[in-house]
Amino acid sequence: QVQLAESGGGSVRAGDSLRLSCRTSDSIFSFDSAAWYRQAPGNQRELVASINFVAPKDGTFKTTYADSVKGRFTISRDSVHDILYLQMDNLKPEDTAVYFCNYAGSEWFAGRWRSYDRLGQGTQVTVSS
Repeated sequence: QVQLAESGGGSVRAGDSLRLSCRTSDSIFSFDSAAWYRQAPGNQRELVASINFVAPKDGTFKTTYADSVKGRFTISRDSVHDILYLQMDNLKPEDTAVYFCNYAGSEWFAGRWRSYDRLGQGTQVTVSS
C-alpha cells in the first residue's frame, strides 16, 4: 500500500523559511489530490494547503490554502521525482505544529484496485519569536 514520508521540518525563527517534502513508497497507485495538514498541541488537525490533479485548467492544478497561510505557503509537486512540497516563507510562531502530507486516489493492493486516503507520520516544525 502507498506509504508517505515527510521530511524538512525543524526549528527556525520567525521570518525564516522551510520547505517540507513528502515522498511516496514504490507502489502502484494513482492520485487525485494531495494536501498538507498540521496539528498543534491541543488543537485539531487543520488543512493547510491542497492541490487537485483532476481536470487541470490551462495546465494548472487547482490549489487551496488556509486563510492563515495564504501568501506565505505554496504547495507544489515535482512529477519527475514524485515529491510533494510545501514551501513555507515568513514563518510565524503560530505555524508551530506537526505537519502531515496526504494523498488520496487509487492503489493496487492484493490483486485489485482500491481507493485510499492516507497521511504520513508527520514532521515537526517549530517557530520561535
